[in-house]
Amino acid sequence: MKFSAILCGCGAMSKGWLRAIASNPLLADTITIVGLVDLNRETAEKLAAEFGLEGAVIGSDLSDVIAATKADLVFDIVIPAARYDVVSTALKAGCHVLSEKPMAASLAEGAALIDLAAETGCIHAVIQNRRFISGVRRLRRFVESGAIGELTGIHCDFFLAPHFGGFREEMDNVLLLDMAIHTFDAARYVVDRKPLAVYCVERNPRGSWYRHGASANAIFEFSDDIVFTYRGSWCAEGERTSWESQWRLVGSKGMLTWDGEENFKATIAGEEPGLLRGSVAVNVPGPEHDEETHGHASVIADFIAAISTGKQPETVNSDNIRSLAMVFGAIESAKTGRRVEISA
Repeated sequence: MKFSAILCGCGAMSKGWLRAIASNPLLADTITIVGLVDLNRETAEKLAAEFGLEGAVIGSDLSDVIAATKADLVFDIVIPAARYDVVSTALKAGCHVLSEKPMAASLAEGAALIDLAAETGCIHAVIQNRRFISGVRRLRRFVESGAIGELTGIHCDFFLAPHFGGFREEMDNVLLLDMAIHTFDAARYVVDRKPLAVYCVERNPRGSWYRHGASANAIFEFSDDIVFTYRGSWCAEGERTSWESQWRLVGSKGMLTWDGEENFKATIAGEEPGLLRGSVAVNVPGPEHDEETHGHASVIADFIAAISTGKQPETVNSDNIRSLAMVFGAIESAKTGRRVEISA
């Protein structure tokens, strides 16, 4: 099955999407970019020239470009504030939509998009690309194996100091809203439980070049008494963590650590006498399905497969709103200084 697609939002992020499609022969053969939408026509024209999309219809109004191209899909890569209008326009026009994260600028808008997708019979999913990497897939597989017993806690550290410039440095809640959602979503995938509540402290530390919220410390409660803690900063100069965070999974029989890159270490309780019983190493197998480990390309492939088969994509909006709820719960907790229940 072939699909025609419109790329809405032609800034730097869009290049990653186009490279992902080109990197996967099946996607490259299945998807044709027939339209480019951006408020700045020159930005769209430069993108078309760089990626050989000279035949694509270019415009600033999504409705007009959908009408001109009769596209099947819209790839939504706009800023979060514009997401609701873009997605609702596309869904009402009968297009399936794959959005950048976060899926909406508020939980109310997210819920409205879920209702609209159901009403139109179209799929709306979110490109949570960082759950589609080898390390995160290995974490989930290892937890499911029961090698460290029943999971009781997940603990993630994220400390980097990127100097982006541009809109991020002016955002409210920049770490929680723009970056932490990746780790929150990955943790929710690994734990495979429902988030119930959160307590969060957010700060903009001395020396920060961001306007607001460059660091956050959050404690999440999941069902089955599982706790997830997150410590993060986007203005932490010095030796950094991985972009994927550093992870420690604690189970009833042992622990697994992952540095967010290539290094995994799993151990279970040993049998040494004395105060501390020592530990025994356990193998951490690779991902079960390699095709699920290629980031953007894997999410897009899952989205296309869902349209073709009628099966829900893994990051469908009705599921992904729980990751969004974790973010907005953390933001509300940070503002009020109180533990916040998560209702999504």
